[in-house]
Amino acid sequence: MTAIAKKEKAPKANNRIYESKGEPIFQAVLVIIFILMSITFIYPYLHVLVNSFEDPDFASASGFRFFPTKPTADAYIHMFNTDYLWSGYWNTIKVCFLGWALSISGVVLAAYPLSKKDLPMRGLFTFIIVTTMFVSGGMIPTFLLVNNTLKLGNTYWAILLPSCISVSHVVIARNFFMGLPAELEEAATIDGANSWQILWKVMLPLSTPVLATISLWVVVSNWNAYFNCLLYITDSSKYVLQVVLRRIILTDSAEMTRADDTIASTLNTDTTTLRAASIMLATVPILCVYPFVQKHFAKGMLMGSLKG
Repeated sequence: MTAIAKKEKAPKANNRIYESKGEPIFQAVLVIIFILMSITFIYPYLHVLVNSFEDPDFASASGFRFFPTKPTADAYIHMFNTDYLWSGYWNTIKVCFLGWALSISGVVLAAYPLSKKDLPMRGLFTFIIVTTMFVSGGMIPTFLLVNNTLKLGNTYWAILLPSCISVSHVVIARNFFMGLPAELEEAATIDGANSWQILWKVMLPLSTPVLATISLWVVVSNWNAYFNCLLYITDSSKYVLQVVLRRIILTDSAEMTRADDTIASTLNTDTTTLRAASIMLATVPILCVYPFVQKHFAKGMLMGSLKG
């Protein structure tokens, strides 16, 4: 009984985590810094959003406004009726889809073999691939190769092929494959699966985080890309969305802002509201993609980080 009483009276271990005296101050400073950073990120976007719904008489007024002084959707109605906006959207969607399919296929087919330690001359292949991150032929030789030698000018292939596979994506995917248990492949081999079946049925289902991360980078990159289109595309009907918006914003091209609908032509709009509306139309769709891949983003980055 005495032993039991002593055991019951014994003080319990204190599991409280003690913080230093400066920890609350440090946390408060971090919160303030992140709040200020968030404001700097949100402010330009909110300013453009307000101007896109603003009446042209107030759009050019200086100062920041949380809400439009005189709300109107005339700029969006006008943009929806322009000749090239929808063709630009469609061209960009095609480029994003084809670019994603080519990039993911190339990255997987390059990264998976390089993750195998028994691959002959694996170090040499890795060195050659990584070297291209630091050495390139330059814009003029690339243009001559794509446009004159390969005869890909004024085609979507000229936009897609020069930047089809990113070496950084290959390195991240390679390191991710190296981190997967080798026992899974051994078990699949014992069951009679060949290399293609192992890749398709075992490796790829386990690689969702890194593939989702790379897919996000590829789609965002292709959505925002415009320089290759400026270099190789001369047919205005093949312009991607960013080139269409660039001509609207920078050159105020009458051809790009001409409305098909006579009603839209009589709306109360000016270049300030049209520019703001065009920017919003270009950014909103890609922002809608982030929530669906956000849960895979951090995991893909961590598991695809550099390994020995």
